[in-house]
Amino acid sequence: MTAGRSKLGSALLSALTLLLAFAMFFPILWMFLTSFKTEQLAIQFPPPLFFEPTLENWRVALLNSPFMQYLRNTIVITFFAIVLALALGIPTAYAMAFYQTKRTDSSLLWMMSTRMLPPAGVIVPLYVIFLRTNLLDTHLGLIILYAGMNFPLVVWMLRSFMLEVPYEVIEAARLDGANLWQEFGRVILPLLIPGLAATALLAMIFTWNEFFLAVNLTARDASPLSVYVSTFKAAQGNLFIAKMSAAATAAVIPVLVAGWVAQRQLVTGLTMGAIK
Repeated sequence: MTAGRSKLGSALLSALTLLLAFAMFFPILWMFLTSFKTEQLAIQFPPPLFFEPTLENWRVALLNSPFMQYLRNTIVITFFAIVLALALGIPTAYAMAFYQTKRTDSSLLWMMSTRMLPPAGVIVPLYVIFLRTNLLDTHLGLIILYAGMNFPLVVWMLRSFMLEVPYEVIEAARLDGANLWQEFGRVILPLLIPGLAATALLAMIFTWNEFFLAVNLTARDASPLSVYVSTFKAAQGNLFIAKMSAAATAAVIPVLVAGWVAQRQLVTGLTMGAIK
């Protein structure tokens, strides 16, 4: 009787999990399907379940547009922002993990609190700084900005992963005469790869999807894909929903593929600190 209830509970839990997963995935599925409709069908209510698909929206969004320029901007900005955030965050996390002081935890909490600031609250001083330093509408400006935004997240996650490294392993390396670089490169770094992958992937998602700061600090030369998607809105307020869906689908595909490929490292990294 108990075993039967246990199986029933597992089945209900599995069904609920699948239902929640489908509910979360449904907007992406709907956006994907809408990208193959005409503009008239895209705004039709109730929406048609069966329709003749068309590739016209994808042709307009990808080929007859500066899509590749926005994609190149996004890749360059995201890549160098992650590299810069990791270059600054790894030694910071190492110091906070293995050379802790009384203020380490409070410093870490303060760093994370800056990540919680609403972008609208800092856009004016940021705009003035970018204007005075000639960083408006430049790749370098967004790279520095996004690296700074991801820095607290990188330090927070990598520090938790480093704390999971058995200290006995580090002591053994030191007894064998390993210096600081050998200790990090040959002992800690190989054990840190899942955490690095998870951290880089999360930083990529936050950077790739960021819109508010990009639309206010760029005009065209350095605008990423998130800004490009918003251009499918006419001055009269009309939305080109089908074309916008095609552009948005193309914009999220790299993130979905990266998440799918690195899902094992991501799950391992995110759960590493919760398992003793």
